[in-house]
Amino acid sequence: MYPGVGGIMLWRGSQLAAGGTRVIPCGNDAMASELPGGGWPVGALTDLLVQQAGCGELRLMRPALALSDARPVILIQPPHRLQLSAFGWWGMTGKNLTVLRATSTADALWSAEQVLRAGTCAVLVFWQSHARPEALRRLHLAAQTAETLFVMVRPLAAAADSSPAPLRLALRSARGGVNVEFVKRRGPRRDEPLFVPLTPSPILNQNRHAIVDRSPPPVAVPRSIPADVVL
Repeated sequence: MYPGVGGIMLWRGSQLAAGGTRVIPCGNDAMASELPGGGWPVGALTDLLVQQAGCGELRLMRPALALSDARPVILIQPPHRLQLSAFGWWGMTGKNLTVLRATSTADALWSAEQVLRAGTCAVLVFWQSHARPEALRRLHLAAQTAETLFVMVRPLAAAADSSPAPLRLALRSARGGVNVEFVKRRGPRRDEPLFVPLTPSPILNQNRHAIVDRSPPPVAVPRSIPADVVL
């Protein structure tokens, strides 16, 4: 950002956007230097495009989740059963953690929009394989009305689709962490991935990369706020 004519602030494409960007610290200096504003954006849709669900997306967001312990953290459609003790190991009580499950994509999208419009939660993480462009636009608009870190976790294949998200990151598993590719950001293009080390949890299944297990989750009644399952 730099002063323009008449006091208007202008942004150059060769610079990372900074002024006016509301963020939550990401907890990694190298990654912070590559993110507009130096952290996870608040009040906008962020795309995390993963090689496979559970490759480290929650551990990547661990600092932001830990900072949000005083306000609700809502997880919609997580692909595996979450280990509450892992969040305790992170220093979170889990009292503010809510899991929402829906029986259809439409209900899951509706729930995410209602959570955002309520504007009461600190972090909303939503795992979703398929979402139409108009649904993404609705969610992005709803996110702009709230002080919420809103992250959608979607497959890597979605990187080829358009998205209103100002920040889109692709995550690939790597030994000791993840490789983060900057698919889209407000700033210069970065072609090389950034390796971000992730601290393993002592309770992890050694054959997995996420703080989850594979037990089938309980089926919940959709369109219910607060959640049908509270961890």
